[in-house]
Amino acid sequence: MIITVIEHRIEMCTFPPSLLIGVGMGMTAPVSITTFPRDDGSLARRFVIGLRIPSCYQDNPPVPTDSSLRIEDRPGMTVYALQFGGYAKELDFRTQAARLCSALGDSAPYQRGLCLCCGYDPPMKPYGRRNEVWLLQEEP
Repeated sequence: MIITVIEHRIEMCTFPPSLLIGVGMGMTAPVSITTFPRDDGSLARRFVIGLRIPSCYQDNPPVPTDSSLRIEDRPGMTVYALQFGGYAKELDFRTQAARLCSALGDSAPYQRGLCLCCGYDPPMKPYGRRNEVWLLQEEP
């Protein structure tokens, strides 16, 4: 189960105040950002942020007080993934996604309309950071 922020714009970098009220759940991993690549390789300004709800809240998750948030079950999926380190920015994710697409070639069955950018570490971790780009495998 994840909390999904629907169609916020890239310019928004702070959480709404309603997220700061109530139960604190700490850092979750991975934080996945679903992006929508354009034909020129840039990313659309629309994105979806997914935060994993900790196991102790899975059966009865807290109800968001902000209408732009929703809780959804993410079905199982098979992904093509590429792991890389460092403090990843948009350009890093775009570069790594392009590397993964190139490695897969034209015949690999993956969804070309979206890419998930995943981070596993809190911002204060300086070394040994783990990031991944995921391409969702098409259902056979």
